[in-house]
Amino acid sequence: MIKEKAMRKIDKDMIIGDVVRENPELVPTFIENGMHCIGCPSAQAESIEDACFVHGLDADQMIEALNSAE
Repeated sequence: MIKEKAMRKIDKDMIIGDVVRENPELVPTFIENGMHCIGCPSAQAESIEDACFVHGLDADQMIEALNSAE
């Protein structure tokens, strides 16, 4: 039997690069919600909240989408 890893709850203060490294399955969720710069150098050190602000996205909506992604 294969165990699936439990994903920890994502929050606005988390760094995008860290989230993607730990949860690569969330890349489509970021993209579907308007965050197309996942591979950008800034994403390696920028929080989800900061990136949402820069791109004019709703950080709460992004967090909800990330945490509800399957």
